[in-house]
Amino acid sequence: MRPGILVQHRTSTPRSRELVRCDIGAVLGFLPEDRWPPEATAGDLVDLPLERWEDLAEHPLRHLVDTHTRRAVRSFFENGGELLHVMVACIHDEAELAGGGLAEGVLAPLFERLRIEEEIALLCVPALGYLRCDIARTGVVRWAGESLALELLTHCRSLNNRFLILDAPRGLHGELLFRWFAAFQQVDPETASWGALYYPWLHRGDDLFPPSGAVMGTYARMERERQPTGIAWPPANVALRGVTHTEVEMDWSEVGAVGDVGINPLLSQPGRGVVIWGARTMSRDPNWAFVNSRRIVSMIGEQLRRDNEWAIFEPNETGLWKVVERDVGARLEQLWQAGLLSGTRAGEEFSVECSGATNPLAIRDAGELHVHVRLRPVGTTEQILIDLRLGSQGT
Repeated sequence: MRPGILVQHRTSTPRSRELVRCDIGAVLGFLPEDRWPPEATAGDLVDLPLERWEDLAEHPLRHLVDTHTRRAVRSFFENGGELLHVMVACIHDEAELAGGGLAEGVLAPLFERLRIEEEIALLCVPALGYLRCDIARTGVVRWAGESLALELLTHCRSLNNRFLILDAPRGLHGELLFRWFAAFQQVDPETASWGALYYPWLHRGDDLFPPSGAVMGTYARMERERQPTGIAWPPANVALRGVTHTEVEMDWSEVGAVGDVGINPLLSQPGRGVVIWGARTMSRDPNWAFVNSRRIVSMIGEQLRRDNEWAIFEPNETGLWKVVERDVGARLEQLWQAGLLSGTRAGEEFSVECSGATNPLAIRDAGELHVHVRLRPVGTTEQILIDLRLGSQGT
C-alpha cells in the first residue's frame, strides 16, 4: 500500500472489486548500443502493450525488439496468452547484464516501469538464458545471468503478485545443471518461491529457443480457461503449442532426477508432443514448493490490499477494525467457495483478525492498519500467515 492515494469518501462506500488478474505477462529484452536509435541513452526503454503476435510483427518499432524476445512473444500468443507487455531496455552490451545493482543502475527505468504496471503477473527474460556459463576448476558453475535473475526475484517478492519464469542456462545439462541450481537456490532463499525454472530448451524444426515464452503463455491459458480462479491449476501435464521436440530427450529416470531437485522438466511424449511435467517453484521450503501455493497466496494478498485501499485514511479505531475484518472474511469465503482454500466448510481453514491486538498504539501512531489473515491454500499442509499492512509498503 503506497501512501498518497486520494480516497473519495461517500455516505456508502462501494468496496466490491473485480478479482485480480493473474494471466497478464511481460517479456523483458535488451538492445545493445550498436542497435540504439538516434539520441538514445543507456536505460532508455520501449514498452509495447500487445494483444496478439501481429501487433508486434506490424509495429513500427519492431526493429528494436531483439530476436530472443520476439521468439518468446510469438510463443506466448501461440500458447494461449492474451495480454502482454514487451519491454526492451537500452544497454551498452550483454556484459553489463552480469553486473549487480542493475535495478538501481542502468535498468532503473525498466524496474520503475514494471512497478507502475501492477497488473503484470508473469515475467520472463529469454535473453538471460543465452548468457554464458563458466565452470571453475573447482567445479563451481557461474552463470552471467544470475545477478539479474536474483534482482527480478526480489522485485517479484516486493510486488507480491508477480512470478518469474526462468530458463535453464544454455548448454547446461546433467550434474552441472543440478550443481548450479542447488547453489542458486541458496543465494536468497526468501525470494526463491517467486520463480520457477524450466528445462530443457525447445525446438521448432531446426529453431532452438528457451521455453519461458511458451510456458508463460500456457500459464496464462490455464488461468483464463479456468476463470475466475485458474491459479489453483498450475500448468502441469499440459502440452506446449508451436514446438516439435526438446533439445534433450529424457527417459523417465532422467525426468525424475530433474524434478527431484526442483526443476520443471519438459518431456516429449508420443502422440502428445512436448508436455510440462512439473509445477515446482525454486524454493526448498515445503510450504512454497509448488507454483499454485505460491501464486494463490500472492493473489489473495494482492486482492485484499486492493479491496481495502479505501481504509487508508479512515479513523483507525474499533469501528474500522470490525468493518475490515468482516469484508476480508467475506472475500476469503468467496475464494474458498471458488476452491482456492482448504476446508470442508467456510472458516475451517482460514481466519481474520483486525483488532486492538493487531493494531497497538505504536502501529496506529505510525499510520498503519494491520490485518492478520491465516489461511491454507489447496494442496498444502500448513496454514500461512498474511500480514496485510494498510498504509505502509506492501503486504
